[in-house]
Amino acid sequence: MSSISVPSEDLLGHPRGLFILFMTEMWERFSYYGMRALLVLYLTKHFLFGDKDAGLIYGSYGALVYAMPVLGGLIADRYLGYKKAIKFGAILLVLGHFGMAFEGPPSTMVEGVVQRDSLYTQIFYLSLAFIVVGVGFLKASISTIVGQLYGENDPRRDAGFTIFYMGINLGAFVATLLCAYLGENYGWRYGFGLAGIGMLVGLACFISGDKYLQGVGAPPENADLSKPTLAGFTRESAIYLTGIIGVFVIWQVIQRTGDLGILLTGFASIVVGWVIWYSLSKCTPVERDRMLVMLFLIVMSVFFWALFEQAGSSVTLFTDRNVAMGDFATAGMFQSLNPFFIIVLAPIFAWLWVKLGQLNMEPSTPMKFGLATFQIGLGFAVLVFGASFAGPDGKVAVFWLAAMYFLHTTGELCLSPVGLSMVTRLSVAKVGGMMMGVWFLSSSFAAYAGGLIAGVMAIGGAGADVDGGVDSLAIYTGVFEQLALVAVGLGIFLMVVSPWLAKRMHLGGEDR
Repeated sequence: MSSISVPSEDLLGHPRGLFILFMTEMWERFSYYGMRALLVLYLTKHFLFGDKDAGLIYGSYGALVYAMPVLGGLIADRYLGYKKAIKFGAILLVLGHFGMAFEGPPSTMVEGVVQRDSLYTQIFYLSLAFIVVGVGFLKASISTIVGQLYGENDPRRDAGFTIFYMGINLGAFVATLLCAYLGENYGWRYGFGLAGIGMLVGLACFISGDKYLQGVGAPPENADLSKPTLAGFTRESAIYLTGIIGVFVIWQVIQRTGDLGILLTGFASIVVGWVIWYSLSKCTPVERDRMLVMLFLIVMSVFFWALFEQAGSSVTLFTDRNVAMGDFATAGMFQSLNPFFIIVLAPIFAWLWVKLGQLNMEPSTPMKFGLATFQIGLGFAVLVFGASFAGPDGKVAVFWLAAMYFLHTTGELCLSPVGLSMVTRLSVAKVGGMMMGVWFLSSSFAAYAGGLIAGVMAIGGAGADVDGGVDSLAIYTGVFEQLALVAVGLGIFLMVVSPWLAKRMHLGGEDR
């Protein structure tokens, strides 16, 4: 009797290249989330930005981070190939994260006016720009290479992506603990510097493991990267130069938060209008229904992600000012609760959907979107309820913050992977890639909207000394309560109309 043997180049039943990509992405996420855990605190405590301006800077940064992979992925698809794009993006990320470590002297208040060192302020903005463009080149490409490691019908594919996804969240979990602790207790440069070291390790892992990635991620055959351009550069060099120029463009854009909002709103309006026009004029009745349902749910997801992104802005400031953290924990460290809950709950949700599907009881996609929106509202409601038990110092027990993160994570698991699956199932083939871009661009718009929402909870102006207490608690819980009411109401509405929406997805007996 013959037996099936695992190829020698495999490890634990999977291509060895998967574990190279696992380590690369784990360290990249380590650097990204490590910096994210500190960003809004750094803005308000070191640079003395007011809460409103800090929220807008954070939101603008998030918007650009979500938008750039669409362009970076397109360049990798058509020209660079995924491995070259990853290496270039990683180098930019290393430069950006280490640039963040140059904090300079803390800002001061002089006669009611904030005095910031202009050189170090510009270094900060430039560092963010390097990170934005670096993520743009790396993020889309590394996920694509994971898929290329497996044949089209390889049964190990889903398990491989699950392992890769765990790497993302493991990096996020560890980073938010370590970088936040170092940055808040020993100095911002140590937290940001550790994030930079993480990215450098990720780049080293990818370069050293290149031998296990042969045959995947190469430039397309017609890319002709050595072809000279009009300026005399090769096509490949011209792409790298354009990327560097892009860094300097983003450097300026990220300082103009108002202009970015106008640009995003205008672009979003054009995209939505085009999708509606295409659905009504170019599609069959079934395709039209699918496209319009998908567009509606994508628009609904913007509200979910705008509230979800409060974790890095208003919720972190609330934690710093109004949560009884104890002597060891710092505000940024609590962002680790989200990746921790994902690591624990993702396998359970994967099993639950399969089991419910076998029983013909799995919720439809619109119902899952409704459940997600309801849960994120419920998370804020639980936090508001917990705030009613705050002590005379305005401090809320950690339990209520953890409960909020738990509910927000269960909501994320109902929406994020489901949304990606929805786009691949409902898009018309001719515009499938564009609709995936629309899905990611909706997150970009949501990040900016999240910054605006965080600004509503601004306490004091630039340079204000906010210690927290009963006054700040009242401001936060007042807005959190409004967000909870709107989200719960919208979630219930989506659940009520979900049967009608599901029917117009035209998925046969499944209606999912």
